[in-house]
Amino acid sequence: NPAISITENVLHFKAQGHGAKGDNVYEFHLEFLDLVKPEPVYKLTQRQVNITVQKKVSQWWERLTKQEKRPLFLAPDFDRWLDESDAEMELRAKEEERLNKLRLESQGSPETLTSLKKGYLFMYNLVQFLGFSWIFVNLTVRFFILGKESFYDTFHTVADMMYFCQMLAVVETINAAIGVTSSPVMPSLIQLLGRNFILFIIFGTMEEMQNKAVVFFVFYMWSAIEIFRYPFYMLSCIDMDWKVLTWLRYTVWIPIYPLGCLAEAVSVIQSIPIFNETGRFSFTLPYPVKIKVRFSFFLQIYLIMLFLGLYINFRHLYKQRRRRYGQKKKKIH
Repeated sequence: NPAISITENVLHFKAQGHGAKGDNVYEFHLEFLDLVKPEPVYKLTQRQVNITVQKKVSQWWERLTKQEKRPLFLAPDFDRWLDESDAEMELRAKEEERLNKLRLESQGSPETLTSLKKGYLFMYNLVQFLGFSWIFVNLTVRFFILGKESFYDTFHTVADMMYFCQMLAVVETINAAIGVTSSPVMPSLIQLLGRNFILFIIFGTMEEMQNKAVVFFVFYMWSAIEIFRYPFYMLSCIDMDWKVLTWLRYTVWIPIYPLGCLAEAVSVIQSIPIFNETGRFSFTLPYPVKIKVRFSFFLQIYLIMLFLGLYINFRHLYKQRRRRYGQKKKKIH
């Protein structure tokens, strides 16, 4: 018969039981960091008492208790632990699932619409896989035949296909934004904008950049990641899990993604003197300022944003891998 109550935002617990000090009366008090509802709910089992306390306002707390120092007897249950970003993604996924269910119920047969959605996603991922595979194989074969000479005409050889694949990648971000897929929008948007900036602005508008070796490394890193990512999504559409492909999808990005960002950074650095020399995209502020703003200034800002985007996407990919392969932390009794 445990006595459990909340008064003045303090949880009071008192009960007779067998614990670390044998048969005894055990009690504790916890003053919460913020306001909670004064009606705790508890469930008694043979091993423990499960107490559920609800916050008055649904928000994230810096800690559980008002006192900064954690009580010695208090420890987190890591099997039920969620950090803010994990919880947001979980809630977003549940909300998207609920909305999709309501949408399907109002529009027609759920089975038919689900099949159409899977078929659409399968075809999209198949087209992207074929496009990036063509680029990857083309660059690889040319390198083995021509050696380093193949670096300098990479753009003129595969640029059309890269343009097609990167323009089609807009669909991926739209899918995430409108709820067709459960992927978060921000990582997809960062990758889309970053790649298209390099492809259309740095390479596409400057003929001087199109004959540089860095184009080969940028295109090769991009395609090397996608030839594993898109077939993984294809198999997911038909509920298949090929363990080798799954491991590659969640692992191969670890060396390739930073190398790809490094190649992009090199391409931006190499383009700065060219933009300065040609004056392309530079402009002069109107009177009375009359200051010439060089496009290279924005490229230097972009370099900072490039590595910020690397951190955001690397963190996102690491969390995905940890959810798939990370081991749960065990309780310490």
